Amino acid sequence: MTMTNHGSQITQGTFSFLHDLTDEEIKSQIEYCLSQGWAVNVEFTDDPHPRNTYWEMWGMPMFDMKDPAAILYEVNECRKAFPKHYIRVTGFDSTRGWETPRLSFIVNRPTKEEPGFRLIRTEDEGRTIRYTIQPYVTQEKPEGERYN
Repeated sequence: MTMTNHGSQITQGTFSFLHDLTDEEIKSQIEYCLSQGWAVNVEFTDDPHPRNTYWEMWGMPMFDMKDPAAILYEVNECRKAFPKHYIRVTGFDSTRGWETPRLSFIVNRPTKEEPGFRLIRTEDEGRTIRYTIQPYVTQEKPEGERYN
């Protein structure tokens, strides 16, 4: 089965299958996070591999920041400092005593051509199913021909 998405972009976090969010849409999502009492964090990476869950944190933790415009300002400062990196915003809920990610979405992508990854499913002995992730760049196919 082949699955494609809007613009064949890397799909991680909420809104992955939608268009890139505008600053106003990002601010609305930050407002939602703050209205839920969640702490908001900005992170960046140059390695968007699905198993790379620990991205670099931009600045200090923003546990006490309640102004969506100030958080959007930090997003834009991160974009200026790292224009060729992936940047995401994450809302963390601490109501159960630890920081649990409740909402996460990408707010910056380095280029329109993203490497992407393919999930390979292999059936093994005893009904065991194994999964392998392979980057599309190893196939050396242009972006529009990878999913055929």
